Amino acid sequence: MKIGLDMMGGDFAPLEAVKGLQLYLSETDSPANIFLFGDEEQINPLLQEYSIPAEAVTVVHAPQVIGMHEHPTKALKEKQQSSIAVGFYYLAKGMVDAFISAGNTGAMLVGALYSLKSIEGVLRPTISTIIPKEDGKTGLLLDVGLNADCKPENLNQFALLGSLYAQHILGIDNPRVGLINIGEEEGKGNILAQATYPLLKDNDQINFIGNVEGRDVLVDKADVMVCEGFTGNIILKLAESLYEITHRKTIEHEYFDRFNFENYGGTPVLGINKPVIIGHGISHSRSFKNMLKLSAKMINSDLMQRMQASFGEVK
Repeated sequence: MKIGLDMMGGDFAPLEAVKGLQLYLSETDSPANIFLFGDEEQINPLLQEYSIPAEAVTVVHAPQVIGMHEHPTKALKEKQQSSIAVGFYYLAKGMVDAFISAGNTGAMLVGALYSLKSIEGVLRPTISTIIPKEDGKTGLLLDVGLNADCKPENLNQFALLGSLYAQHILGIDNPRVGLINIGEEEGKGNILAQATYPLLKDNDQINFIGNVEGRDVLVDKADVMVCEGFTGNIILKLAESLYEITHRKTIEHEYFDRFNFENYGGTPVLGINKPVIIGHGISHSRSFKNMLKLSAKMINSDLMQRMQASFGEVK
């Protein structure tokens, strides 16, 4: 197993990436071979400082960096020796099995969509977020920003992608799928919600339980919650603010601690043929460690192959 890691992506790169790599290697019995993309003059001294075994990593020199505020498409085109561009090249050519970056989110999305192929039958890939439930369980919300405007067919596919991820990565058996709406009754909501409901209801590949409201998101009503990216991103940012507020006010409770994104690492792009994990720009060591673990889990679970098979059945 080979995992590619962008060492230059994120506000605290490459130091926190190296520290996260150290945590991953120390906590994993059979670690993957990690390919490190970035400026070797910055990376190699840190690898020595943190005693990273030479046999555990392969450094791939990529002298250019795509800044956080650069135009994604333009940057990828003009900076082909950047850590992100080289990482996607290795992934597309099969030289690594997954790719991780906490760098420019737009560049990661553009690279994922255009360097790799979508799973046949998938109209639009999607991104999700983990939702901590009040009772200690875990939910999944998608889309959370990649697709601000959607058609009913998109949400129907997101439900299947989310169900497969919840089952094989989160370990939720027969995950319950809910449609984010402004009421529980069938027929509620805007035109998108009204048109999506019958598609989900007729989809025999998912366990659809009906509409779920905003008050249901943090309780054990549904395991997979589906909406267009505009609504999903608002919910995501609201959830992030819960952790930030409680942290600022020194409110200590294990439930609010679960809203810390570092616990989950990053979000995968679902609906493409290979694992791509996008991390937060302010990721620290724990986040990088968890992104590496998530990548390995996605590879070992054959998640992409399971998704390909499911959409083959739809076809």
